Amino acid sequence: MAFETEGILYKVFDTESKTASFQAREFVIKSEGEYPQMIKFQLTQDKCDIIEKFETGQKIKVHFDLRGREWNEKFFTNLNAWRIESATVDESNGSSSPEGEGGKAFSPLDESFESIGTNDEMSAEDFSDLPF
Repeated sequence: MAFETEGILYKVFDTESKTASFQAREFVIKSEGEYPQMIKFQLTQDKCDIIEKFETGQKIKVHFDLRGREWNEKFFTNLNAWRIESATVDESNGSSSPEGEGGKAFSPLDESFESIGTNDEMSAEDFSDLPF
């Protein structure tokens, strides 16, 4: 299951080598709202460096999975981040601008779009060539 949340980047920890073939890095975001929460995420393996391009205090969106495991009859849950993007708002149009999309807002209708009219202007003959 994939989830996403936004918050202010609060702290980034150093990458740790857990074993010879496994590395992990943790970071914390502070959620916004009436009751802000400090939420710790984990990056693993080749994803450890994706936090580098963000600065403490910057608003980010984190895409993550829930991971759970048991060890010696104790249970652990990790929030495993796999994608991070900027969550800043573009002042010109009020939309968010994800990292790498150039900040251009998508509109499914371009300037050449023409309306075919309202339902009041349509008749049964308009649909006579439909196969059902």
